[in-house]
Amino acid sequence: MAKRDYYEVLGVERSASADEIKKAYRKAALKYHPDKNPGDKEAEEKFKEAAEAYDVLSNPDKKARYDQFGHAGMNGPAGGGTYSSGGFSMEDIFSQFGDIFGGHFGGGFGGFSGFGGFGGSAGGARRVNRGSDLRVKVRLTLKEIVNGTTKKLKISKFVVCDQCGGSGARTPSGVSKCKTCNGTGVVTEVVDSFFGRTQTQRACPTCQGSGEVITDPCPKCKGEGVVRGEEVVEIKIPAGVGEGMQLSVSGKGNAARRGGINGDLLVVIEEERDPQLVRDGNDLLHSHKISIPTAVLGGTIEVPTVEGRAKVKVAAGTKAGSVLRLRGKGIPDINGRGRGDILVVVDIDVPSKLSVEERKTVEQLAQSPSFGTPDNSRPEQNIFERMRNFFR
Repeated sequence: MAKRDYYEVLGVERSASADEIKKAYRKAALKYHPDKNPGDKEAEEKFKEAAEAYDVLSNPDKKARYDQFGHAGMNGPAGGGTYSSGGFSMEDIFSQFGDIFGGHFGGGFGGFSGFGGFGGSAGGARRVNRGSDLRVKVRLTLKEIVNGTTKKLKISKFVVCDQCGGSGARTPSGVSKCKTCNGTGVVTEVVDSFFGRTQTQRACPTCQGSGEVITDPCPKCKGEGVVRGEEVVEIKIPAGVGEGMQLSVSGKGNAARRGGINGDLLVVIEEERDPQLVRDGNDLLHSHKISIPTAVLGGTIEVPTVEGRAKVKVAAGTKAGSVLRLRGKGIPDINGRGRGDILVVVDIDVPSKLSVEERKTVEQLAQSPSFGTPDNSRPEQNIFERMRNFFR
């Protein structure tokens, strides 16, 4: 089933501010929270859908990409990952967006007690660490942009410690339940105020929300669960990407401390300038000079394409500034809506030096009716008007 528009999911306009988007997400999350809708799979899916929408619309880079390309700009194959914010688990949602609710849902939801891994005991959610995102630039040739490509990049980043397996402890017995929060990851504060008694929760200051403390740290990672290392990441880049577009490879960023959720690898596209073809959206422009005889009599010329060269017919009487079109030879649309064209802008090569005989021939032609003084009174567009209309 096709994904719904993210703005529609949250019930906001495209011009909505960051604060309006945040409020809309909080409202949807409260409505569909699984603790309020136990056993309701539809509510659970809507809860995840709202989190996915908020993940994109609350991030300026992702939002700009979504506004320009829609869901197609967020999704696509990526060597085991996806160009997507989707696929959220409950663990992802609570670890990334739990702070929006100020440490509690209010109304007696009891934190995120409906899910294991977040401290199902009365008390709320354990914090799950998340690794930071990494950003890399990939430079592509025009041919790679047109056909799509696969790149292998060696990324320097934090990786899971191979000595402790990411736990941060020397041995399994080197981890114990936090005594401050009794393993829940949160501490509860009750405050008496003019408005009555209020109860809030915050991450445990002793274990930073994990619910556990390291009593015997791993000597290699010093209890962090991650170390500096390198990983070769294979990235599949779809056809039709453009300068400045950002693709996200899920889970290929920095590893998280002590078994959390890995960050993402953000791939920023750079276009390598082609010497003969200039990109204009999904079209490619090429300026091609033809001789005066070809312009007068017509003929065939060869022009460059991404795949090689192609022959194009030139009609007799072709004027400078005329545009010849090679349909479907441009850049594929990233949303799968066809392919652009190659537009050949004709220029006429006028020689600056002539032999004596050539000059006599031109002088003779100048006396003939067809090659005499041009008639500027004819209602034809001049080159400036043609180019202006073309670029419209």
